[in-house]
Amino acid sequence: MTGAPLPPDEYRRLLDLARYQILDSAPEEEFDRITRLAARVLRVPVAVLNFVDERRQWGKAMVGLESSEAPREHSFCAWTILEDGPFVVQDAPADPRFRDNPMVTGAPHVHLYAGAPLVTPAGQRIGTLCVTDDQPHPLDAQDLQALQDLAALAMQALELRRQALDAQRTADALQAEADDLRRTLAQARILEDVSGLMDLELDPAAATLRAAGLISAATEADYAFLLSWPAETYTIQAAYQRPGLGGDPQAIARTLPTLGGVTAGLRDRQAPLYLTDYGAHPQAIASTVDQVAWLPLGGEERAMLMVVRLHGHAVRTWRAADRALLEAAGRTIRYALNRHAVLTGAQRQARQDALTGLPNRRAFDEAHAELGASGQAYTLAVIDLDGLKAVNDREGHAQGDRLLQAFGQALGAQASGGVAYRLGGDEFAVLGAGMHEAELHGRIARAVQAAQAVTAQPAGASAGVAHSGEATGPGTLLALADGRMYATKRRRKSDLQPGR
Repeated sequence: MTGAPLPPDEYRRLLDLARYQILDSAPEEEFDRITRLAARVLRVPVAVLNFVDERRQWGKAMVGLESSEAPREHSFCAWTILEDGPFVVQDAPADPRFRDNPMVTGAPHVHLYAGAPLVTPAGQRIGTLCVTDDQPHPLDAQDLQALQDLAALAMQALELRRQALDAQRTADALQAEADDLRRTLAQARILEDVSGLMDLELDPAAATLRAAGLISAATEADYAFLLSWPAETYTIQAAYQRPGLGGDPQAIARTLPTLGGVTAGLRDRQAPLYLTDYGAHPQAIASTVDQVAWLPLGGEERAMLMVVRLHGHAVRTWRAADRALLEAAGRTIRYALNRHAVLTGAQRQARQDALTGLPNRRAFDEAHAELGASGQAYTLAVIDLDGLKAVNDREGHAQGDRLLQAFGQALGAQASGGVAYRLGGDEFAVLGAGMHEAELHGRIARAVQAAQAVTAQPAGASAGVAHSGEATGPGTLLALADGRMYATKRRRKSDLQPGR
């Protein structure tokens, strides 16, 4: 069996095929009608409207088969699309290209095959109208002309279908644009106020609380809550109460996370949810609530805005204008929260060492300056990881990176007080108040053990410890601890010399 070669402009052909959005679509009567006509006019048991995709043939309409889908290398139609005219195989079992084909040796046992290409206005042959018979069945010139005429009709139907789809998409886009314009004009003032709030240098929860007040007033809501999921259970970060309404929203905020209900199951929801008869919901937990809207806002902690109307409210449903405003404002808030998360992440990365995950030199300098300005007593340890150069030279830099990771992560993971930093290269620091020097040296020793576990080379650490009362400021304290670290390193080297 020989598979058909690819047309010279195969990728253009595939792009043209994609324009018709026909593959894997549902049956349609206008195409079924053409295959029925082809089977009747040519007096054959099988007629198929096939399309040749990148790796398969797929049938849109057919008579005599339940499915014509097959790998492209088995496809007779893949040969048909190589020519402008009909492609005919009178005796497939005797043809060396097809005698071993599964469609010849098995069902539908093709003996005769005749196909006419479907040629697009761009000149691409995207598929075929084909007929087959499991018996000898000579076709004359009139038969082949009829097959070509029917293929041309199928192509006309395809083109009309494509144009209708394009027109519908255009109409939908124009309608959506008009709707958006109307909503924008009607709600511009509120959205402008919400946007202005979210652009202020406020805490995201505080800005969203204020925005919730604007949105709730505009939608005639009674309460609004800002929820977040820092873990499996949600918390309420902000709340709004309509002026003059009784009740305590803070009490609701404290109680809701313990009650379960509808809200508890919305942690991963991406789309808004509106309930207009909340009390009828099987998970309802408050008989006084009539309508609830939940709007996911994204962010690191899956923020969500929940807007509530109580039982007996004059507005009985979430109107189209309510939903439009809520979702437009929700998009504004979502953008602001995501922007804040990106900025926070960037600031975190700017203060984090990429290799070890520890805070970096920039974070150390900021924390050290803050501690120095606070006036409280604190301790600084400067630590040099000994043996890194030998590991790099003898085991490679990748192993040296693993050594740094093991040491840094172990140094940072221990909860003996103080924060560990990587200052650069093989130099680390631990900074904090209330650290005992003996505990600090034990912490360093355990980090050395973790580092030694990843290399066959000797590993160690030289440390210098200084207390804030010994210096006039962060700079002099760092110099003091650094000097003590180098003194320790020199003693260690001296102790390792032969004869000592």
